[in-house]
Amino acid sequence: MTSTKINNLDDKSLLEMINISKEFPGVKALDQVRLKVRKGSVHALMGENGAGKSTLMKCLFGIYKKDEGQIIFEGKEINFESSKQALDSGVSMVHQELNQVQSTTVMDNIWLGRFPKRGFFIDEEKMYNDTLKIFKDLDISVDPREKVGNLPVSESQMVEIAKAVSYHSKIIVMDEPTSSLTEKEVGHLFKIINALKDRGVGIIYISHKMEEIKQIADEVTIMRDGKWIATKDTDDITMDEIIKLMVGRDLTHRFPPKTNKPGDVILEVNNLTASYQPSIQDVSFTLRKGEILGIAGLVGAKRTELIESIFGARNVNSGEIYLNNKKLNNKNPYIAIKNGFALVTEERRATGIFGMLDISFNSIIANMDKYVKWNKLLDEKQIKKDTDWVIDSMSVKTPSHKTLISSLSGGNQQKVIVGRWLLTEPEILLLDEPTRGIDVGAKYEIYQLMIDLGNKEKGVIMVSSEMPELLGITDRILVMSNGRVAGIVNTEETTQEEILKLSAKYLYVRRNEYAEN
Repeated sequence: MTSTKINNLDDKSLLEMINISKEFPGVKALDQVRLKVRKGSVHALMGENGAGKSTLMKCLFGIYKKDEGQIIFEGKEINFESSKQALDSGVSMVHQELNQVQSTTVMDNIWLGRFPKRGFFIDEEKMYNDTLKIFKDLDISVDPREKVGNLPVSESQMVEIAKAVSYHSKIIVMDEPTSSLTEKEVGHLFKIINALKDRGVGIIYISHKMEEIKQIADEVTIMRDGKWIATKDTDDITMDEIIKLMVGRDLTHRFPPKTNKPGDVILEVNNLTASYQPSIQDVSFTLRKGEILGIAGLVGAKRTELIESIFGARNVNSGEIYLNNKKLNNKNPYIAIKNGFALVTEERRATGIFGMLDISFNSIIANMDKYVKWNKLLDEKQIKKDTDWVIDSMSVKTPSHKTLISSLSGGNQQKVIVGRWLLTEPEILLLDEPTRGIDVGAKYEIYQLMIDLGNKEKGVIMVSSEMPELLGITDRILVMSNGRVAGIVNTEETTQEEILKLSAKYLYVRRNEYAEN
């Protein structure tokens, strides 16, 4: 790491990035971008997917080497050559896609690479006590000896934040930190952020949730197409102004006009039960042609388990599924796809993308049988045609269809995944948190795709933790509580309060009732 003393720096400034540029083959990711973070402040970094936010932070964190510009941290020009150097120097980053070792314990993940030693051996007792101390300080209720793989996503997120704090960081980058958190957990996170501010820590907060930005951030910097657009005090800018600066145009509505018209029943689910470990119990509902059905519920309500059971990704003990009055047995995802089902999973990185392969492979993998010719060779011409359709119809920002999908922003990865499933021409599209980590413009595009499917008399089921999204795009909302259906409401006639009340309906039902049934 190189470091140079800078004179005449604003004494309240903790970090300054000046005219940062970064170019990859075929694309200029950053073009003269600047960012200034003050001590004890939250600085929101906003922009559409592909605007360059993550690339800028990776240049700060030592993952990428910038081509031009200066990075000044605590009055010195720095150039971190690795993330370890950044961490050791007091700069931490909580990534949107969690990088954790699932098979090891919580405390092992927190102290990975810097285990406390007693002689030649790891001091397990000190590691445990140090972890407990951090958790107590942050009011986090997680067992340090629990395996990370057993934690829900929300608790894994809190563990990553605790890890960043454990480095005594002076700058903490939080990339979509609330994407997997409930409203209560978001409130808890904001308490942690305010406590860090009181200690003089600077927070760089990347989020697409406008309400959060107005609530927690002191300043906001907007990027578009790899360029700095504006920096404003949060109190001096409206959400509509932020959106206009992000997308370069007025976006007067968050949701497209609802042109889909629900018709006859297309899908019927009767008494679906999967009781191996606490899971769904006696779930029944119908879905109509052209309908968008939302699934609401708190963390642990088993929303994901429900749609994965329908898709054949989980074993079902009992129950029936009918598509167009025909009884089906989706005993695995392959059969489910053949039967006209498609599933966009919640965790892009873990279960959505093939990170080491290109956009073309990721676009066509769910529809591979279509591309096998009579001589058993793949139809490369058709593959390219369909990949180009995904890129064009989903507005994927990429230099080429041969680009590795892992090099795209999270939002562009999500667009490829949605396009992949649209290529299968499904009768039923299942979406699990489809707009998680997606910017406001891309959200609108995905909502429009859902409505377009409805106009073609297809059925759409969407799990979402964002109440405005459920109320803005769905026709009906199925509310899950502790693995059961707590109620099904018409979107136009319901309220947020009614949905939250239903979400808690079976919250205190003892889990061993599942085993008894």
